[in-house]
Formats: sequence, structure tokens, C-alpha cells
Amino acid sequence: MDDDPNAKRRGRGFDPRGNGPASEGVKAGRFDVLEKTSDSGARAVKSVEGWVVVVTNVHEEATEEDVMDKFLDFGNVKSCHLNLDRRTGYVKGYALLEFAEQDEAQAAIQACNDGLTLLDKELKADFAFVKPPAEGAAVRGTGPRKANANRDRSRSPGR
Repeated sequence: MDDDPNAKRRGRGFDPRGNGPASEGVKAGRFDVLEKTSDSGARAVKSVEGWVVVVTNVHEEATEEDVMDKFLDFGNVKSCHLNLDRRTGYVKGYALLEFAEQDEAQAAIQACNDGLTLLDKELKADFAFVKPPAEGAAVRGTGPRKANANRDRSRSPGR
């Protein structure tokens, strides 16, 4: 169906008249790419129940059992969640894994960075919840208007 010229495509990214760069929709492939820095300074943060790891580049035909079997080598996986595409029924390409201990989650992330594969696709992983670095980041309440923060803004007379 992807290359069928008779198939009508609808929705965002498709030009209904069939002319211009939008006629190929998402196949045009002009997406913004974020630069990944090796050390962003962010620290992992524990969620309410454990350490959550986001695993990306998961094969669309992978199952929860496949993912669990691959990551049980690194520690106790409390839960595994694969989101499915409603239209196709296939995996969207990422998994959420919850580990009880931080060192287990860190070992899983390190293994993915070292080339761990699932169904011939190289997995990538990182912590789902991170705290941004403290220094150099814009913090609310700083800046030139901070000096006037305590002024009385009401036009009503004081008590």
C-alpha cells in the first residue's frame, strides 16, 4: 500500500493535490535532529516505584517476553511496557522498563550503549526521569527583574 499510486492518503503531511514536497508526506524525511551530547550533566531520578529506563530502536515485531528475556540478565525487571500503534498493531519502537535498583538500570543502559541487539536491531537506552544540571541552567526567579520582585504591585492603599 505504501507505493500504490491509486491509494488516497489523508491527514497531516500529505498534499491532497499531489504536488509539492508534501505529496510524499512523512516520506519526505526532513526532520530536525537533536545533537546528543555525551555528558549533559543531568542526573537520573528515581520514580515512585523504581528506576525507569526508556529503550529505543525496538523492533516492531518484538514482544514483551523478548524484551524481558533480553534485560533479565542485568537484574530484576519489575515491569515492561511496549506501546503499540493502534493503526498497525505493531510496537511503536520503544519500551519502558522498570528496575528495582539503580545499578541494575545503569548496567542495562551501559549494555545498550555497548551494542546490545534485539531481533538484529541495536538498542539504545537512557533513564526516563532525569534532573537537569544545577549550574548554568536558567532558574525561575533569576534575571534583571529579580530585584523588583518584592515591590508592592497593588494599587490599593496599604493597611
